[in-house]
Amino acid sequence: MSVNIPLIDISAYPAGGEAAIAALARTVDRACTDIGFLLVSGHGVPDRLIDDIRRVSRRFFAGAETAKLAYRMPADRYRGYVAMESEALANSLDEPTPPDIKESFNIGPLEGPMDAYRRAATPARFFAENLWPEDEEFRAVWSAYYRAMEELSFRLMRIFALALGMAENFFDDRIDRHITNFTVLHYPAQKHPPKPGQLRAGAHTDYGSLTIVKPDDTPGGLQVLDKTGRWIDVPHVPEAFVVNLGDLMADWTNDRWVSTMHRVVNPPADSPVSTGRISMAFFHQPNYDAVIECLPTCTDPDRPPRHKATTSGEHVWMKITKHRDTEPGSAA
Repeated sequence: MSVNIPLIDISAYPAGGEAAIAALARTVDRACTDIGFLLVSGHGVPDRLIDDIRRVSRRFFAGAETAKLAYRMPADRYRGYVAMESEALANSLDEPTPPDIKESFNIGPLEGPMDAYRRAATPARFFAENLWPEDEEFRAVWSAYYRAMEELSFRLMRIFALALGMAENFFDDRIDRHITNFTVLHYPAQKHPPKPGQLRAGAHTDYGSLTIVKPDDTPGGLQVLDKTGRWIDVPHVPEAFVVNLGDLMADWTNDRWVSTMHRVVNPPADSPVSTGRISMAFFHQPNYDAVIECLPTCTDPDRPPRHKATTSGEHVWMKITKHRDTEPGSAA
């Protein structure tokens, strides 16, 4: 049976009463078990901030290609600009496809003191410096949005803990120095027909604990593969974020919760040629040294742990390495 993607108002946490919070936790658990996707309202992120990041990001992508390539992603870190048709996300699942019809700009954790913890990051440079365009407003708006997503992801992880029957602060010290990448993706208007099998973003799963996405409402959007094998559209709800689980969360919960295949399809052939799309994606990833092993509430004698213990850093680096082995220059 196909499962719809639920719209969940999270405003009950943390200010709601005990019964309201318990009901919210049950609703989130059901969504994460059934489909691994949910629409989240009541998040408190200002509309003005969302409008601002769309505006400055569109301005960047509208710039000359030579100007954008000045911030091209280096080989040693996932920061900066990824040019049009440089990635094929389906390759990460060993499904060779033409390159995705998109470009992106990416940042990691905001700059802070390079203390012993950051210097010891392994197995990659998770706290490498970001590459910022020479646009003061761009940096200010992106930084403000990143911080807003940090706050929202912290809140969601507390709700997740309750939904999993854990203490609400269980994840706190596992995400307080997270290694999250934030990406704005630009899917341009398609003036020419795509190649056979070519999509805006090929079918894939995400790598980390959760992803917070803010898409726009232009044609050619996000689809999810449900348990019946049917691709369903993720509805656009103006006041909501799309939240989905990544592979790390599925492993952490012993596959009680699901990391679901999704893709971004092309606009209909009769769409206006001006139909471009901007999508903001916060790929939340716990601290690099956070141990990822089966949660005690997700195993019993009939459900032994299915995944080997690892760390967040090792897990994401394994995923990135596999991706780069199949498509040079691409990553999470």
